[in-house]
Amino acid sequence: MILYTLRCSKDHHFEQWFDNSGDYDAKKQDGALVCPECGDTHVGKAIMAPNVAKTAAAAAPMAACPSNPMGGGCGGCAFAGQH
Repeated sequence: MILYTLRCSKDHHFEQWFDNSGDYDAKKQDGALVCPECGDTHVGKAIMAPNVAKTAAAAAPMAACPSNPMGGGCGGCAFAGQH
């Protein structure tokens, strides 16, 4: 099933479920799409923004260990857990 936002020629927007994109195409070709607000049969897909899920924030990089002049993480020195 796919949900499309549709728009009639009078700029009324509404949603309708279809089995697939071919189902939408067949109903459009047959004139079977009707605006529920005004009865207009000149209906097409409205421009839709994709619904993109946000990802979790990336973990902060490990701070440099003050006892390691080369930088990088701490291997369990006296400063472990303090930076």
